[in-house]
Amino acid sequence: MSVQGRIAPAEAATKRRGKVLAAAIAAQSLEYYDFLIYGTAASLVFNHAFFPSTSAAAGVLAAFATFAVGFAGRPVGAAVFGHIGDRFGRKPALVASTLSMAVATTLVGLLPTFSSVGALAPVLLVILRVAQGIAVGGVWGGSTLLAVEHAPPNRRGLHGSLPQLGIFAGMVLGTLVFVVLSGALTADQFAAWGWRIPFLLGIVMIPVVFYIHRFLEDSPDFRAVEEKLAAAPKRSSVVQVLRRPKNLLLVVFIFLPATIMFYATVTGLLDYGVRELKIAKGTMLTAVMFSMIATGVSTVLCGRLSDTVGRRPVYAGGVVLAGIWGFALFPLADTRNFWAILLAIVVGQISVGAMFGPGVTMFAEMFPPSVRFSGASMGYQLANIIGGGLAPFVMAALIAATHTTLSVSVYILVACLISLVPLALLGRRALTPAAAEG
Repeated sequence: MSVQGRIAPAEAATKRRGKVLAAAIAAQSLEYYDFLIYGTAASLVFNHAFFPSTSAAAGVLAAFATFAVGFAGRPVGAAVFGHIGDRFGRKPALVASTLSMAVATTLVGLLPTFSSVGALAPVLLVILRVAQGIAVGGVWGGSTLLAVEHAPPNRRGLHGSLPQLGIFAGMVLGTLVFVVLSGALTADQFAAWGWRIPFLLGIVMIPVVFYIHRFLEDSPDFRAVEEKLAAAPKRSSVVQVLRRPKNLLLVVFIFLPATIMFYATVTGLLDYGVRELKIAKGTMLTAVMFSMIATGVSTVLCGRLSDTVGRRPVYAGGVVLAGIWGFALFPLADTRNFWAILLAIVVGQISVGAMFGPGVTMFAEMFPPSVRFSGASMGYQLANIIGGGLAPFVMAALIAATHTTLSVSVYILVACLISLVPLALLGRRALTPAAAEG
């Protein structure tokens, strides 16, 4: 065979991986832009538009409760799209979930408010929020597994971390839209109609859906077991995971501090700064936006590092940093100084990146390909319910009940201590980067 003939397959594989990574990052970006702009809107406007109350704190708690409701749909989506992804392929699951998110998000931007239709408004909001959650439950698994399973064995940590950049890019994009709108519109204009614009922009996801459907191949790991799955009895991969739930539960408890710290700094601290400290919305949103850059860098560097030293030690470092830094978050925010606030959020998000980077590949490697989509996705999404979905609500409730932010720092620390126990139970499996079938 000629040198050119030997090089061609390698070049084709590299191009294929590049297409997969680009599509995975784009899908995650738009998906989490759509999902997380809800958190920003819940902090800034939904308490007035959908949950009018004589108590500002009660309205915020109600808005954050619907934020948590969206997380309840995520494990449902992980189960539904997990079955599709394990039985029919990662690609069709990603296409269906991304399209679902585009429709649900655009409809949120068209909803009538409480002043127009009364109690029907929050009911419709909750329904669409659940639909968003179900969609997110599928897109994370589809995009992450396509990237990990297309990667060379010694680069799975890096390739698994790269689609997570989409989460943070979506956060930056969503926050940037709100920063621009907050500066361009008056408070009354923003509350009346300006908040709808970020949701209506969700329709731009449609071209990404078409690209994934038209140009991407399914993963080699799925294709390797596809014939075996077709010949096997029609057993649900979800049922198989639930019958042996050890690894599922390990994923849930290991991932708790990552989700809690992420949403505590991005959504909970945003509400605390604006409502309690009376800091300008634009100031807090700008700090959050810049912190996402640090999160993305930390995620990729730590994902790559895990290919060398193993997933577990890198992840454990992020857990320890989060537990310590939880006690610095609020003292820095209480200074009302932009640079101190930025430092508080950036370091918190660096700890998140140290967990996200190696964690997503580690979770995938804990399950065989035949149940990987269901197992990794359900564990990841259940952790997001228990941790991330409740974090802003728990933060607001703890501060209201104890009248001190120290209670929130203790809450973060407890989650970190809980995580270290199941992380230790993984033994040497998570110390070996190439444990793809572990």
